[in-house]
This record gives sequence, structure tokens and C-alpha cells, in this order.
Amino acid sequence: MEPREIAKLEAYLQKTFKLPAIQVKARPQKDDSAEVYIGDEFVGVIFRDDEDEDLSYNFQMAILEFDLA
Repeated sequence: MEPREIAKLEAYLQKTFKLPAIQVKARPQKDDSAEVYIGDEFVGVIFRDDEDEDLSYNFQMAILEFDLA
């Protein structure tokens, strides 16, 4: 993903979740996705989907059972 695209996604997530600590970072050697962090903690990946005529993004976040305790 381009830096401008990453900045837009980061601003959207910060506004939507009311959490300025969210950061979106480029993934090494991947141009179709970016990593999402809250502070220093990795929380998920955003995938860019442009196969159809409509561009969309999919945010994938795994929640481990021990994190719920």
C-alpha cells in the first residue's frame, strides 16, 4: 500500500474507534496489506481488495482465548 493510503486508513481507524494510539504500518515485502498496532502491540492486518470494480479494505484481528481472561 502507498503511504498516502496507509495514512487515510490510520486516520479512519483512529476516528472510528476514538483511539489515537492506533497506527497502520506498511508490511515488509507486501503491497496488498498493512499491519495495525495499538501502541507497540500488533493487533491485526488490513488487506486491500481491488479485484472487483469497487475498492475495499478488510480488517482481520485474531483474539486469543488467554487474552480474554
